Amino acid sequence: MSETPVPDDRHAAANAALGTSGVSRARVGSADSERASRAWWDADADDYHRTHGDFLGVGSAGGEFVWCPEGLHEGDVHLLGDVAGKDVLEIGCGSAPCARWLAGQGARAVGLDLSKGMLARGLDAMAAGGPRVPLVQAGAESLPFADASFDIACSAFGGVPFVADSALVMREVARVLRPGGLWVFSVNHPMRWIFPDDPGPKGLTATIPYFDRTPYVEVDTDGVPTYVEHHRTIGDRVREIVAAGLELQDIVEPDWPEWLDREWGQWSPLRGQLFPGTAIFVCRKPDRPAAC
Repeated sequence: MSETPVPDDRHAAANAALGTSGVSRARVGSADSERASRAWWDADADDYHRTHGDFLGVGSAGGEFVWCPEGLHEGDVHLLGDVAGKDVLEIGCGSAPCARWLAGQGARAVGLDLSKGMLARGLDAMAAGGPRVPLVQAGAESLPFADASFDIACSAFGGVPFVADSALVMREVARVLRPGGLWVFSVNHPMRWIFPDDPGPKGLTATIPYFDRTPYVEVDTDGVPTYVEHHRTIGDRVREIVAAGLELQDIVEPDWPEWLDREWGQWSPLRGQLFPGTAIFVCRKPDRPAAC
């Protein structure tokens, strides 16, 4: 496994704590991917919130629901429809600003995340006031809920790109949704995979094959994964959704807004003016099982 240094001031604390020393492309199964993600988000929680907390509304008394680095807000786009009185599951909730915002709109919201460190931030936010929601520590590939427990499931950049078996996530979501329920999730746009992870001019040149699904992996000196991100093409996502018995209703590709001048990792005004950074999949569970 070849390695190269990982100089990244944005995640210095996590890299130091986990001993991250290089990057690679390697197959990583569910158990190792989940282990790496749990450790990474625990270690990166402070830096993540220092960098993105205000943008995400983590410190807001009522939370906020921001779908993506382009700043698309659920209060403006209503991808989840009217949530009042609905049972809503947020997968990969982090510190749960979205789940708290949903609760403020009258939803019975539940937040689920793999990382104890991220959930602790949510508990701190709720202790300061505003809507309170139950928080559950668990992975997205095995949701600890009974069948048909929720009217809506959502994931705003949490969970889906970080699981080895995203097809299983789709099946799990279909299982816990009631008939007619919605499943809306955002991911980094699959075409972003072909560009270097750089918000500047270097990030405008395609260098990586779109059809290479080998995960991006950061490793420690023993080659143990410390961070894993998985790639799926647009077609892969559609096939996984359909195979789970869900209906795909829309794929939203947010424009980069003129008012937004901040960078978020590889997201930037420069790149955002040329190609999409986010894809939001809007899905629905049919009211009745499909006829054989």
